[in-house]
Amino acid sequence: EITAELEDFDDIGEVASYIPELGKVDPNKLGMHLTTIDKQEYSLGDSNEKFSIQSIAKVLSLTLALKIMGKELWSRVGVEPSGSAFNSLVQLEYEKGVPRNPFINAGAIVVCDILVSRLENPKEELLEFIRKASGIDSVDYCSEVADSEKKTGYRNYALTYFMKSFGNIHNEVETVLDL
Repeated sequence: EITAELEDFDDIGEVASYIPELGKVDPNKLGMHLTTIDKQEYSLGDSNEKFSIQSIAKVLSLTLALKIMGKELWSRVGVEPSGSAFNSLVQLEYEKGVPRNPFINAGAIVVCDILVSRLENPKEELLEFIRKASGIDSVDYCSEVADSEKKTGYRNYALTYFMKSFGNIHNEVETVLDL
């Protein structure tokens, strides 16, 4: 029923071309998978195809950081709606380097800074946490997408250095953004 409903909608979305590797993704891909609480599974379309989760990773890294820090985490990142774009610099100045919430880029970067500080091997431990949480041992990161994002992530560098100037980033910018 969902796919039938979607056929009537105009395609108004755009592929995220500001990250060159993501610009190569076929915009016609659609996959759904549902697992019910009684473990019945339903799939359709491109549901078995790997894809880049992008900002969904913010939820997973936040979950791990909360597990490690608890409510102490909220001293470095807020819980309010931002009212600005996900990659905005404007509000950070008013908030003295404390992002409004962990789901905008600045907030997710602070969460990564926390993980870099608290984990011995942040990349490996975050990936293991995601594998365990998802129940999918083959979950991995794509070096092509990561490299593409690093090469064009100027705004994320700006956000990170700006927050570092306020003392809200404790580690090396490259290390935090690599996570």
